[in-house]
Amino acid sequence: MSIPRFWRHNKSRYNLIGTRCVKCDETYFPPRKLCPKCRRKGELEDVNLKRTGEIVTFTVIRNPSEGWGNTDPYIMAIVKLDDGPSLTTQIVDCELEGIEIGQRVTKVFRKIHEDGDSGLIHYGFKFKPLD
Repeated sequence: MSIPRFWRHNKSRYNLIGTRCVKCDETYFPPRKLCPKCRRKGELEDVNLKRTGEIVTFTVIRNPSEGWGNTDPYIMAIVKLDDGPSLTTQIVDCELEGIEIGQRVTKVFRKIHEDGDSGLIHYGFKFKPLD
């Protein structure tokens, strides 16, 4: 199987697909195979999560690690989705000074990185402030 096909077959790579436990109604992202609360008694089902949420906390990265190219400075945040789960994500399409805790954001599809010699471009989701 090729790398692009492998990435496309990972449902949560490009979409906000999580799991919800039918017994306790907890929602998880990334998807789980076992409910941490109900354990084996839980019954998980896939669920499409909402594209929106709010910034819980954030930081500005001024010295990116190798492989991030010339994207410095950039913003990393913990976003609590409207469905409940929280995730770590990059905040894009905004000024550094314009980001605030509690700010509403929405999911967007963006380039994540590019493999050097092969030129394979990896895409995924990031978040941007709602207007």
